[in-house]
Amino acid sequence: MQLSKDDFGADFTWGVSAAAYQIEGAHQTGGKGASVWDTFSNTKGKIKSGETGNVACDFYHKYAHDLLLMHQLHIPNFRFSISWSRVLPNGTGFVNRSGIEFYNRLIDFCLELDIEPWITLYHWDLPYELEKKGGWANREIIDWFNEYVQLCISRFGDRVKNWMVLNEPMVFTGAGYFLGIHAPGKRNLRSFFAAAHHAALCQAEGGRLIRSLKSDCKIGTTFSCSHVEPLTQDADDISAAVRMDTLMNRMFIEPLLGLSYPVKDLPLLERMGEFILPGDEQKLAFDMDFIGIQNYTREIIRYSRLVPLINAKIVSAGRRNVETTAMDWEVYPESIYHLLKKFGAYPGKTQLIVTENGAAFPDILSDGVVADEKRIKYLQSYLKQVLRAKQEGVNVNGYFVWTFLDNFEWAEGYRPRFGLVHVDFSTQKRTIKNSGRWYKNFLDAATY
Repeated sequence: MQLSKDDFGADFTWGVSAAAYQIEGAHQTGGKGASVWDTFSNTKGKIKSGETGNVACDFYHKYAHDLLLMHQLHIPNFRFSISWSRVLPNGTGFVNRSGIEFYNRLIDFCLELDIEPWITLYHWDLPYELEKKGGWANREIIDWFNEYVQLCISRFGDRVKNWMVLNEPMVFTGAGYFLGIHAPGKRNLRSFFAAAHHAALCQAEGGRLIRSLKSDCKIGTTFSCSHVEPLTQDADDISAAVRMDTLMNRMFIEPLLGLSYPVKDLPLLERMGEFILPGDEQKLAFDMDFIGIQNYTREIIRYSRLVPLINAKIVSAGRRNVETTAMDWEVYPESIYHLLKKFGAYPGKTQLIVTENGAAFPDILSDGVVADEKRIKYLQSYLKQVLRAKQEGVNVNGYFVWTFLDNFEWAEGYRPRFGLVHVDFSTQKRTIKNSGRWYKNFLDAATY
């Protein structure tokens, strides 16, 4: 099947996504306070490569150059996040004028170039001063977050029409407060459940606050999603896959939709009851204008009595002899189709937008060219599955590539390259990859 932009319809939204900590750098510039990722990445042994996001892509200083590149590639929508600690260095209280001015310049230049800004309010970089008070595990985070949201809407809401409340709450709570592999590096089940419940409250409370302050904007939030299948049709593997799917894909979307936490399929979630106060069940629900689906791969699950609490284990792609990316994630285009069908089957008519999809491969810059044909094939194959879901009636109406620039890939450092644009981190030179040129041609409505 040939793929054309026109197949998706004239009102389909196309863009690229990024996150503040992964690209901005300037970690101590212009009055910025420390975030949990500043402290985490600068702690020995936390990042596999020993690298930090202190400089990253230096987008803070190079944003104009990078937006001109984006304009050159005819990319009409840019999803980025605000660094909470750049505008509120202590998390609350004092407002950093330099941080506000930076995002004003960024938003204004986007609009000057006819690039629509889509802002994610929280993309993992909690102010460190708030983490010292317990961070997401402290119920006061609801008030702290509301103060931050109100500031952003009051300063930027006159020009920004599209807002996302949280980025992947399952990841920043699970990897940050239980597994300890992401900031703030905690390993405590009780802290995880507290953080998860407070994040679920914030995604709804944040949505309500935005709507009360600016009723004419579009409000959404984003979820990390992986299509889950059992290793075999054995009953134990099937039940293990159900538990893993519940944890990975259902834990935050269902309370948001008013369906409560999916305790029946994951009894472990009963432990969250300690943190659920009277009235919380109603506060968890909010009618978003759209839900952001972020999918890269599928996970194969087997039963394991050696894994406590959930008795389920992911069978790594590397052990299954399948095609993988540089992240050791299976290339499985049908995963995004299955997830869109799954989320599209929930009650209501909430619009779905693919707010992240992309792949890291070991790109090579040779004579000024990055011939990343695997990435082009990946994007084409996943887009075909997005179109398949849309043609079958799923209300999906947007697609954002992760990501525009090669960047700091969290605990993996700079090795995995997801960008449409290559970055030489020693010189900060940008080189448009073949995939970036392909995306431009695609957005120009050429057929491939």
